[in-house]
Amino acid sequence: MTRDNSIGPVPKKSLGQHWLNDEMSLHAMLLAADVQPEDTVLEIGPGLGPLTALLVDSANEVIAVEFDEELARGLPKRVPADNLRVVRSDILRFDLTTLKPDYKVVANIPYYLTSKLVRVLSESPNPPLVAALLVQKEVAERLAAKPGQLSILGVTSQYFFEVSLDMVVKAELFTPPPKVDSQIVVLKRRPEPLFPDVDTKDFFRLVKAGFGEKRKTLLNSLSAGLHMDKESVRGWLEAAGINPMLRAQNLSIEDWYKLYQVKPSA
Repeated sequence: MTRDNSIGPVPKKSLGQHWLNDEMSLHAMLLAADVQPEDTVLEIGPGLGPLTALLVDSANEVIAVEFDEELARGLPKRVPADNLRVVRSDILRFDLTTLKPDYKVVANIPYYLTSKLVRVLSESPNPPLVAALLVQKEVAERLAAKPGQLSILGVTSQYFFEVSLDMVVKAELFTPPPKVDSQIVVLKRRPEPLFPDVDTKDFFRLVKAGFGEKRKTLLNSLSAGLHMDKESVRGWLEAAGINPMLRAQNLSIEDWYKLYQVKPSA
């Protein structure tokens, strides 16, 4: 298959575009997602298409969602393939339910998009079987963080997915080079819900309240975020076996579940 890799569009800083052409790194993304010949793969922000070119040779079907109109228009010429469908769209508005169940996501995504994209993939009625995302190294570490360093982003990703870290990709391998290194993070959809009998909206309302004032103790942040008096919150935390003086980042996902289970009724 002949592909046009001639010089064309340049990366747009406003869209956080940093293009990757390093073969080893691109292949590592496919391996991380375990792309198979029968797979449907969603690629987000294909740019000039070096990753797309590998995907169309490896998967059954590739849907490339590109926000940049110029890049979306040029991709079919750069990567001519019968199994490629290019969609000019904002991925945050793209209807994931139009994809076949158990599709996979492979994407080099800009920093500003990461947390919103993880939320969209997590909350969709048709979430991916696996997503291999190349993001800033610091963000990858936040997604896979342990208690002590957990954030809402980490709790969200780990609630819905098994999260693991893969290859580090040095900044100088991108065009233009970003200020920091990147890393592949792998999100594998949990085969069963992490906890039984959980109203996800209520669970994350609790988590968001806990993280609402990061520098404050759980006693203060939950009291303020849920509009409860401190003594009620103190009793609630103690009933769950959690020190009221801890901060939200110190709790494990299991701790949040304990809190959810014994939350006093309004």
